[in-house]
Amino acid sequence: MLKKNDKTSAENAAPLLEISNIEVIYNHVILVLKGVSLTVPKGGIVAILGANGAGKTTTLKAISNLLHAERGEVTKGNIKLNGEEIQNLSPTDLVKKGCIQVMEGRHCFGHLTIEENLMTGAFTRTDGRAAIAADLEMVYNYFPRLRERRKSLAGYTSGGEQQMCAIGRALMSRPSTILLDEPSMGLAPQLVEEIFEIVKGLNENEGVSFLLAEQNTNIALRYATYGYILESGRVVMDGLAKDLRENEDVKEFYLGVGGEGRKSFRDVKHYKRRKRWLA
Repeated sequence: MLKKNDKTSAENAAPLLEISNIEVIYNHVILVLKGVSLTVPKGGIVAILGANGAGKTTTLKAISNLLHAERGEVTKGNIKLNGEEIQNLSPTDLVKKGCIQVMEGRHCFGHLTIEENLMTGAFTRTDGRAAIAADLEMVYNYFPRLRERRKSLAGYTSGGEQQMCAIGRALMSRPSTILLDEPSMGLAPQLVEEIFEIVKGLNENEGVSFLLAEQNTNIALRYATYGYILESGRVVMDGLAKDLRENEDVKEFYLGVGGEGRKSFRDVKHYKRRKRWLA
């Protein structure tokens, strides 16, 4: 991971990850994603937003090539990392190329210690013990709580500590891009804020780009540079995070701030009528 001396704005940065018009089908019949396109610039934090079932996790799994385990496949479109098509690579080969996914649900090896979990993230590396030890120290600097719990079994740590462990394990592979799925799920607001601050620090100081899927639109748009909103497997709106935060429809239906004093999701008929992007 390279340090960034000059942080380039997301809209002007060179593309790192490009998803072009992909479709995903499960079990050969269920169409889940329908012509999804998005771009992650080098050094950017990009958010995929939307309600549960909108297709956020499927989009990340399409990129990380984890769909086959669930009988899913990309049937149209292409996915490129640094200009190279990657949809036919194995997940292991993709990790070697610098792209790794942190799964939803804080997946850790419960019978291993925190430090053993972190070390499993370095299994694809060939740059020697000294480099791996240096990155382990870097992870502990970003997640001091993990240093304190390094000898504890992961299965007996808190949800927040397990989420930190999952992100730290991904960092041990020395990624250029992390696909982060629902990092706020099931965590207290204070912990969510702490984790997003660490994501921001990793982005600014280590040059790691993030594509994160998140239902918590409010916090995602505070930290992201760009956002895409998915509805029923389609991108229905996208733009700079600062612009999405001020969009009336986004404020009403995703940020819980109703226009003209109204509250979101209270009136289904009004919701469908005002949702201009579905027209």
